[in-house]
Amino acid sequence: MLRLEVRPQPSRAWSYASPLLALLITVVIGVILFAALGKDPVRGLQVFFWEPVKNAYALSELMVKATPLLIIALGLAVCFRSNVWNIGAEGQYLIGAIFAAGVALTATKDTGPWIVPVIVLAGALGGMLWAGITALLRDRFNANEILVSLMLVYVAVQVLNYLVYGPWKDPMGYNFPQTKTFESVTQMPRLMQGSRVNIGLMLALAGVVAMWVFLFRTYAGYAQQVGGLAPAAARYAGFSSRKALWIALLTSGGMAGMAGALEVAGPIGQLTPYLPAGYGFAAIIVAFVGRLHPVGIVFSAILMSMFYIGGELAQSRLGLPKSITGVFQGLLLFSLLACDTLIAYRLKWKK
Repeated sequence: MLRLEVRPQPSRAWSYASPLLALLITVVIGVILFAALGKDPVRGLQVFFWEPVKNAYALSELMVKATPLLIIALGLAVCFRSNVWNIGAEGQYLIGAIFAAGVALTATKDTGPWIVPVIVLAGALGGMLWAGITALLRDRFNANEILVSLMLVYVAVQVLNYLVYGPWKDPMGYNFPQTKTFESVTQMPRLMQGSRVNIGLMLALAGVVAMWVFLFRTYAGYAQQVGGLAPAAARYAGFSSRKALWIALLTSGGMAGMAGALEVAGPIGQLTPYLPAGYGFAAIIVAFVGRLHPVGIVFSAILMSMFYIGGELAQSRLGLPKSITGVFQGLLLFSLLACDTLIAYRLKWKK
């Protein structure tokens, strides 16, 4: 029979091959799922893996979806490497969008383009504020950051609903729960005509470089990672666990809030109750599939955005439910967790 045996040394090869194997398993299970639902498996795979990249327009939409996932996942990677479990990036994303919308709503036709960086900064500050609540409760009262950050997501949703159904509701919006459309001057500058890709993509790629430098080329980044891998060694070396907690959560919250600002003042252009798209939760999968490495997160963000677009196309073209996107995301995560077992263990045949 087959048994798991502890490896003398963790497999470096499997640390890179594990995400690829997880993707392959996800595809195989997806084929079985399409067949069980009475759909053509080849057409189903085409919708998920070919349609999002088949032409220039499709690629631009892929980048629009990948941008918030990439930004949020980069911040989460800092948290998870520091052994700080921020599960509430979705709430920080929403509060960042609310702060950004508050600034955007003050704009008039005479407002200058200086308001764009202010909107982005307001979003980042909103996300940091929301993550700071989790950091404060963990620091002062030793509250579990997983539960606190997760519960604050639902508080953020209620804050959003209160504003769009109440004081920020557009009086000329035919009673729809949404703010008025922001002035054109508040819109994120687009990188090319005929495309929705905006400067958020450039900020995301700059974040990849900045995060790589921070994690692997600075003393502060080294302290964060040591604190996550070996807390006792970090204390012995004089690294502050409180400082690491605040840096991790504020960085993560700020980046999630910035993603919210770029989304609400970019592709959406107004605040609506449909803003929660699950980006904060999907970014957790993105971070782990990317091995908590900035470069790996780029590829996993693209993959996850393909799942989002493929799920939308599967609804319209194959008649599948909206939940198919979450099914593929969950399959990828559980497949990765299962495949990661091969890093520390190996299969061995025993009589």
